[in-house]
Amino acid sequence: MENRNYSCATATETLEWILAIIQFIKPYTFFWQSHVVNFLTHRLWEAVDEEWIDCLRNEPVECLIQIPSGIVQDHWPSSLKKFIATLSSLAFPRGQADLKKLLPNMQVALLNNVITQGMNPKKRHEIEALAAVVGSVARDVETNTIIDLGAGQGYLSQVLSFEYQLSVIAIDASSHHGRVTHERAERIKKHYEAKMRKSSLGGKGVTIPRTVTCRVLSSDMLTTLLNSKDGDERCHNQSTNDTCPLLLTGLHACGDLSVTMLRAFLESKEVKAVVSIGCCYNLLSEEEDNALCGFPISRGVKSTGLHLGRNSRDLACQSADRWKVMEKDASLHNFELHAFRAAFQLLLSRYFPETLSGSPTIGRQGKTLRRQQQNSRMNGLATDGCSCKPDCTSGKDEHVDTCSLFEKFSKSGLHRLNLNQPHNVDFAGIWKEAEPFVEVIGPYWSLRAALGPVLETLILLDRLLFLQEQGDSVEAVMVPIFNPNISPRNVALIAKKV
Repeated sequence: MENRNYSCATATETLEWILAIIQFIKPYTFFWQSHVVNFLTHRLWEAVDEEWIDCLRNEPVECLIQIPSGIVQDHWPSSLKKFIATLSSLAFPRGQADLKKLLPNMQVALLNNVITQGMNPKKRHEIEALAAVVGSVARDVETNTIIDLGAGQGYLSQVLSFEYQLSVIAIDASSHHGRVTHERAERIKKHYEAKMRKSSLGGKGVTIPRTVTCRVLSSDMLTTLLNSKDGDERCHNQSTNDTCPLLLTGLHACGDLSVTMLRAFLESKEVKAVVSIGCCYNLLSEEEDNALCGFPISRGVKSTGLHLGRNSRDLACQSADRWKVMEKDASLHNFELHAFRAAFQLLLSRYFPETLSGSPTIGRQGKTLRRQQQNSRMNGLATDGCSCKPDCTSGKDEHVDTCSLFEKFSKSGLHRLNLNQPHNVDFAGIWKEAEPFVEVIGPYWSLRAALGPVLETLILLDRLLFLQEQGDSVEAVMVPIFNPNISPRNVALIAKKV
């Protein structure tokens, strides 16, 4: 496939981009429909071009982690370089946009320490940028009323309310989040009231977001919820008796919730604009013959008959931008964890085959294992009670250390799965069987991860095309509004009715 620049300015161009992605990824289902946990049990490396594996197995980890970002080395096979370059050309650019150029009327409120209390640097970065974008779009569609869907602890709602003087309804499925949002807003309100009393404005006019606890399961439910709110209360700053326009927004609204927002935007005459940033594509519904599933939603993608599956949608959550700035030790540790997890899957297939049918998950054990690794190397190898003795291996300390860590990893995994450990589990034997293939897990993972940005692009373009298919009545764009190194899920879908 010839490398080229794609556009999504029109429905025709967006569909062309989508079809190019589908055409390219189809021969590589062994990457995007698989999962690295099955690397050993399914012998996944055997499906990959042998020349690619032979080349990459000797590459330093610093080069491997650059692959998802499209960076290649001159001495690599031309077919491998073409594969990586084509993926890069198919992925939506993630560099943070010049928002002031895109939205000339945008005003960015610099957030004070009172309203950012509790926010980590990532959240502060996201809230500051998204609130400015929402404020700009709200002015464009002449609305003062914002619906924050999946509001969480209300950070975005409170910034929109206190800094941008917008009327906000914060909707979240958690009643705990609703209480936290309300209590936090009351504390912040005192600061802004005191600030206003010191100014010529007096102490009146400070309002806090309204909180609504509701698990929004469909666009019909959301539309009904929007229509049930008292119109006069929502429009208290409007000079007309007509029902006021609404703007829907959501910061990393999980799974189908982002799609529900788009459907509600089209179905509710009150909703004039939407600013949506999705995440958790692995939680999207993708049932066949379900018109309201989370993927695909556009007529164009539905017509292709494409089915991604859970593993592919999970892969779409990978962040190339975070990987390319990762240090060598952290990268090596990550590949080691993948090796342990793949070997643990092999262990389950031998001793607990019935457990595999349920696709077991054991959570993240990286931090705990890293501490154990550091402690063992500081205090000497503690192999007491460990089956990985030097006399059953090559006798090399490094091997024993890795083998003992695998045993600890496996015992922790068995505990998390509530499985009783049989006395005959041969941890050392499993690791000895896995060890010869450990060096190709990094290359396999890196090649597979290179498909992540393209799969995310496909999911996002499907949403954009869904809006573009409505014709001239909707104006929609996709814009990366965050620094991708800080917040990888940085693409906002911004749409307005015209």
